[in-house]
Amino acid sequence: QVHLEESGGGSVQDGGSLRLACEADEETYKTNCLGWFRQAPGKEREAVAHIYTGQGTEYYADSAKDRFTISQDVAKRTVYLQMHVLRPEDTGIYYCAARVLQYCYRLRSPADFSVWGRGTQVTVSS
Repeated sequence: QVHLEESGGGSVQDGGSLRLACEADEETYKTNCLGWFRQAPGKEREAVAHIYTGQGTEYYADSAKDRFTISQDVAKRTVYLQMHVLRPEDTGIYYCAARVLQYCYRLRSPADFSVWGRGTQVTVSS
């Protein structure tokens, strides 16, 4: 059973934009903290942005502020990550994850999330 499914990855030039989508099943979506993480080759997985679906509260990593926006479509049970001014250092696999029946409170580490999607590749070339 797939609880989270990402889409929207691809290859763009430096300065380009992409929008990622994460569709959740009903149980995984409701009143949970949903987050976007990314992992570059040879690096640890890091948090990018979170949203608490119950209230729409957003949290961002410093690297994502002013360039990325997390949002949700409640009817579609989908969380989006709109990314602008992409840089080569944004390259990596982007994962959607859920912290079930928990608030976000702050940007959190991957260990705080129990449900994960398979990821979608984002490649930014210079």
